[in-house]
Amino acid sequence: MTPTRHATGKLGLAALLAWQATSSWAQTPETPAALMSQQREAMTQLSYMDGAWRGSAWTLDRSGNRQEVTQTERIGSLLNGTVRVIEGRGYTADGTAGFQALGVVSYDVATKKWSMRSWAQGRSGDFPFVPTTDGFTWTTPAGPNATVRYTAVIKGDVWREVGEYLATGREPRQIFEMNLRRIATTKWPEEGAIPMQ
Repeated sequence: MTPTRHATGKLGLAALLAWQATSSWAQTPETPAALMSQQREAMTQLSYMDGAWRGSAWTLDRSGNRQEVTQTERIGSLLNGTVRVIEGRGYTADGTAGFQALGVVSYDVATKKWSMRSWAQGRSGDFPFVPTTDGFTWTTPAGPNATVRYTAVIKGDVWREVGEYLATGREPRQIFEMNLRRIATTKWPEEGAIPMQ
């Protein structure tokens, strides 16, 4: 190799290494602390949900029969405020919990999207969750070309949520309604963590 080619080769190699270093730095993921800080900031949008709630709810079963329950919801943050946990119970007239559900709302910093992981009645799934100016919406699949959309409006200590069955070519049909009042503040589920000693 001639000196000129050797020098050119060194410059080319140096440029390649510099480009790779810059490219690798740009692709390096953010630190956990930075990611959690962004998740916490996003999650503050939902702090108005926190607390213990109670009220009435009704739903239509598959046969179209109306089922009424006393509904409770318990909501709070976990993992240093980076997720929100929702526990719902529907009590029948005899006091048994005929319906129980657990949901975890999270925010993905990379995609800038919200989701809710939910477990209820032996089923589970990840569902789109969208905060609004006065509440939120979330949707679940409900068969071919159909979904159920839940729309919640929370103002102060009053929470109203409506569920509508939406199918292609049909008018929306209400199949659920919940009307709750906040009855207490709570530090659940963060409170009660097991201490180191």
